[in-house]
Amino acid sequence: MIQSALEGIVPPENIYGTQLAYNPKTGAVESIVCLRAGYGKVAVVEQLRARLEVIHDSLVYGGDGSSDVHVMLHVNRLDGLTIAVSESKYITQIARRTILSDNALSVLVPILEEILGWDFMRIRALLHANGFIVQDWDKVRTYTLTISRTSDYAAEHAVV
Repeated sequence: MIQSALEGIVPPENIYGTQLAYNPKTGAVESIVCLRAGYGKVAVVEQLRARLEVIHDSLVYGGDGSSDVHVMLHVNRLDGLTIAVSESKYITQIARRTILSDNALSVLVPILEEILGWDFMRIRALLHANGFIVQDWDKVRTYTLTISRTSDYAAEHAVV
């Protein structure tokens, strides 16, 4: 499915997704040939890093959910850049940066800032020179808290 969706855009040998075996008569999924979720993503990143001779701190990985946790921890350990592209608490707590946008081009912002050391004005000028306008740019730090009264907490977590 991914190969047909990306046909003419990305060569099939550059697509690393879960591979399924289908029943030729019914078209139903019969089995999983290769699973690229969870730690399987770490294996793909390491395979690509070795083949392309990418040094550790030049790795950039973006993810949006729990299947990206293992590879984000791996890339962080290697001093690479991890970018969360959703508000999923599984990865926003692990990723070095989080980008929330409707435009995929926004993922370039932390790459240009962190790896190339560009500031807001230079990034904005690059985007503008290529026909894009930054309409809104907010940098926020988000705290998610649950606070209860100590007596309520003690009652809920009483040890007998």
